[in-house]
Amino acid sequence: MTPAVTTRTPAVAPDRPGVRAWLALAVLSIPTLLVSIDNTVLGVALPALSAALRPDASTLLWVVDSYPLVLAGLLITMGTLGDRIGRRRLLMIGVAGFGLVSLAAGFATSAAQLVAARALLGVFGAMLMPSTLALLRTVFVDRTHRRLALAVWATGFAAGAAFGPIVGGVLLEHFWWGSIFVMSVPPMALMLLVAPVLLPESREPNPDRLDLVGVLLSLLAMGPLALAVKLVGADGPTPGAGLAAVVGVASAAGFVAHCRRRVRSGRTPLIDLELFARPVLRHSALANATTMFGLTGLLFFSAQYLQLVLGHSPLQAGLLLLPGFLVTIAAGLAAARLARRFPLHVLVSAGLATVLAGYLVCLWVRADSAVALLVTAAVLIGAGIGLSETVTNDAILAAAPPRKAGAASAVSETAYEVGAVFGTALVGGVLSAVYRAGVTLPDGAPAAAGETLGGAVAAAGTLPPGPAAELLGSGREAFVTGVDVAAGVAATLVAGVLMLAGRGLRRAHRAAAAEIDAGAEQAGTARATRRGIRTVDRTR
Repeated sequence: MTPAVTTRTPAVAPDRPGVRAWLALAVLSIPTLLVSIDNTVLGVALPALSAALRPDASTLLWVVDSYPLVLAGLLITMGTLGDRIGRRRLLMIGVAGFGLVSLAAGFATSAAQLVAARALLGVFGAMLMPSTLALLRTVFVDRTHRRLALAVWATGFAAGAAFGPIVGGVLLEHFWWGSIFVMSVPPMALMLLVAPVLLPESREPNPDRLDLVGVLLSLLAMGPLALAVKLVGADGPTPGAGLAAVVGVASAAGFVAHCRRRVRSGRTPLIDLELFARPVLRHSALANATTMFGLTGLLFFSAQYLQLVLGHSPLQAGLLLLPGFLVTIAAGLAAARLARRFPLHVLVSAGLATVLAGYLVCLWVRADSAVALLVTAAVLIGAGIGLSETVTNDAILAAAPPRKAGAASAVSETAYEVGAVFGTALVGGVLSAVYRAGVTLPDGAPAAAGETLGGAVAAAGTLPPGPAAELLGSGREAFVTGVDVAAGVAATLVAGVLMLAGRGLRRAHRAAAAEIDAGAEQAGTARATRRGIRTVDRTR
């Protein structure tokens, strides 16, 4: 009798991405790099922009906020739209529009024109980010390779943040302030040429008609809520802020109800609310928003502090902030490896705790502080961002089904931009309020000197030496007091999210582990039962 031969089916190895896939990743990193540069270079350019266009404090905040405010309101819409009309097609529209509007922003002749251009940049920027993440999931199917690709993608974001201040410093020392926007045009033109060749088109196979009512309600929810935070930060509780909050909350409630009605009637809502029922996705998005809050809040005051308080040039300020961004890159790449050994909640909690430590260091900033103090804070905050954002992005994409890649990417990017809006609005608003309350204007000083430190520095050049020194001393002391208060507010918020998201992700990890153990136990029982049946059969 011939003995039975047992054959073992070899495990199927995941498809290794080829050269084309990695070239596609390089192309997908270009918008991320440029959008990141656009955010950080603006912080370095705020003093030059203030001197050229002379905006008041509110308008200066709008210059910074208008872009992420519009972006946050449209990301969900654009992510869902990309699922329907094609993610590559939407990406190409966004690239073309972003390049053209960047050109217009560079030649704005007033602060109002620049605010409008920045808002329009937000419209086209909203087409870029969800499309890049969704296409990245299409190109990299295997999770191990996708996690590495996400680390590279996040590195592009951090690299843009790192080199934005340096590029801005070089441009501002040789050209006018508008050059920081015009520099985006050549890379966008290059992408229009190579992206159609390297990037595959992907879309939802059977899309429903776009939910226009949902689009309107999502805009009415995101925009007014962010505006309410901005107004409270700048002027305290006001009727305008209260009205914006009421409109935002009511629209958000209406949006949720509308999406549920569409699901009950068998139609596709603007966003699948079941995505938020997944604890990993929900808490990862919250952590994303918080890390971006930490980054934009730091950038808002650090560049002004280095230039207007300590007297460094834009290029020197950019170089001093570089170590923090380089650490972000290193931490992001390290997180891809650490994720193989440590669960998600450990890495996210460690990242948020490091961001918290960075803001606690900022509490000791003074008008005569050593530069090392701010550099240390930037390094800590950068390390925390890099450690957290790589694993949270991967967790968000992995938690959603492939056909909802655009919607999941939009959730991730919306969290980023909401954090960016709140970072500038809350930190910048608190800082501005403390500055206005603390600065003392000598006789003859213009009112603009009491609005921003940039206005005080510009006004000092028109005053006699005595009043000029008095104004500069008072303005710098008021500014660093504002930094201390704003850093304390930011640290409190980060600490709250650390406890909430850390606990939520830890519970999700335990639930998943328990489910795996239960499945293994059932599988073991089934195997034991089958062995028993075979034993009985043999005895018969």
